[in-house]
Amino acid sequence: MSETYDIVIVGGGSAGSVLGDRLSEDGKKSVLVLEAGRSDYSWDLLIQMPAALPFPAGKSLYDWKYESDPEPHMNGRRIKHARGKVLGGSSSINGMIYQRGNPMDYERWGADEGMETWNFAHCLPYFKRLENALASPEDDLRGQDGPIKLTRGPAKNPLFQAFFDSGVEAGYSRTPDVNGFRQEGFGPFDKHVYKGQRLSASRAYLHPAMKRENLTVRTRAFVKSIDFDGTKAKGLTYQRNGKTHQVKAGEVILSGGAINTPQLLQLSGVGDAEHLRSLGIEPVVDLPGVGENLQDHLEVYIQHACPVPVSEQPNLNKARMPWIGLQWMFGRTGPAATNHFEGGGFVRSNEDVDYPNLMYHFLPVAVRYDGQKAPTDHGFQVHVGPMYSDARGSLKIRSKDPKEHPSMVYNYLSTEQDKREWVEAVRVTRKIMSQPAMKPYNAGEISPGPTVETDEEILEWVKEDAETALHPSCTAKMGPASDSMSVVDPQTMKVHGLDNVRVVDASAMPYVTNGNIHAPVLMLAEKAADLILGRKPMDPIDADFYRHGVHPADAGTVSKSK
Repeated sequence: MSETYDIVIVGGGSAGSVLGDRLSEDGKKSVLVLEAGRSDYSWDLLIQMPAALPFPAGKSLYDWKYESDPEPHMNGRRIKHARGKVLGGSSSINGMIYQRGNPMDYERWGADEGMETWNFAHCLPYFKRLENALASPEDDLRGQDGPIKLTRGPAKNPLFQAFFDSGVEAGYSRTPDVNGFRQEGFGPFDKHVYKGQRLSASRAYLHPAMKRENLTVRTRAFVKSIDFDGTKAKGLTYQRNGKTHQVKAGEVILSGGAINTPQLLQLSGVGDAEHLRSLGIEPVVDLPGVGENLQDHLEVYIQHACPVPVSEQPNLNKARMPWIGLQWMFGRTGPAATNHFEGGGFVRSNEDVDYPNLMYHFLPVAVRYDGQKAPTDHGFQVHVGPMYSDARGSLKIRSKDPKEHPSMVYNYLSTEQDKREWVEAVRVTRKIMSQPAMKPYNAGEISPGPTVETDEEILEWVKEDAETALHPSCTAKMGPASDSMSVVDPQTMKVHGLDNVRVVDASAMPYVTNGNIHAPVLMLAEKAADLILGRKPMDPIDADFYRHGVHPADAGTVSKSK
């Protein structure tokens, strides 16, 4: 016997957690959330302990373990893409960095035909609704009573202060809040860590809502297909505990993220008809944009040795880890109670861009995501990469098998803009690191090192060393039906040509934002909840924000010593 729900949400990640809460809060609709991964148990240290963030990636209990096809412009490397396979999705395994992106990102969204209600003025109320920006209690641009509690910095390690000051000495600015009036500049970052513990979307939204009788959350439920009657979804087929189940749905909402959502659409007959037929799948709707427009951020680590004992490098020693773990377990304090990405910056690498095209994350330790330590007693690193590359990739299923990972090519480094900005990224970073404020702490560049100097050498190093910043997006983009490559109606979040299937996740973004994408996905889901429920959207807020060339160059800055 199959069950019936008014709304079935595929994916209990960042967007699915928001929707599970918002769509069930009035008690009128029955809502089912299906999550392929397991629960984000409160005892699971690899999720709950902020400094454990490198460990879940690559482990099948937490990670889908996707990887790209050989990248044609990166010497054929396959790039690993960790995505959260657990309740909370990637918000349960990510770096906990909260970046709205620049307001100009949303002005770019809103400038496209049919996207007028997605400009910054229309998105800002939803950012405010989701946030509790504890470090900005008086700022009208920030939210103060939302479910996502945000702490800032504190970036007290002297390496952070030296990095911020070096940015100013290199000709950039110091900003008090990159999510406030002025993104451009260097300063402490917001993080979704509260009282020393990760605050994922599931902890903030879904767990408090689970007591409602009209909300059901089912983990370890792998959705195989959307079941159609013509262009109307009757329900879904999913696998759980080795058994196949069917559920009937009044509405189906896809929130699996930028990889899983286009994959499930294609498996269900929604995508490029010619490609689907070649795999023996009968098309339901011919939508060639499904899986196209794939965007991401690529990043490198530029690592330095430190001649003074101020970095966090010694805390990587296994002998120290039990003590660090005990501090966290019994007091939520110590080195394990932070993500360590406590500050960074946003800069323009050239005068052709209107707003920052490079993002920096500074880390007072030199270690790769996979745990590989730099060969130094003390060290630090800065993560950098272009933020709005014009490279576009593609995602396509390989077969009818829902368990087979799709083919993905991101086409990193495929454009002249991309190559130019990568060279600029490395050169700007070296300029910053050579400033007087950094000198006492800089014993030399470990990676890429002095053998990498020319443009060609820089690009070759990037090809061999760069990794994804884990921001896949835009594979089922919003746009009007008149745009043959758009997939989702921006007024309803419905898939073009389908009666009752919607997409609400990073795949619906038309362009990737110039920062980490967790915050934009939460905002998108908050706004989508109103559209799905037929509520009047929140009134737009026409707030001022820093624009290069419009405002004075020092508008919204603070002195370098603060």
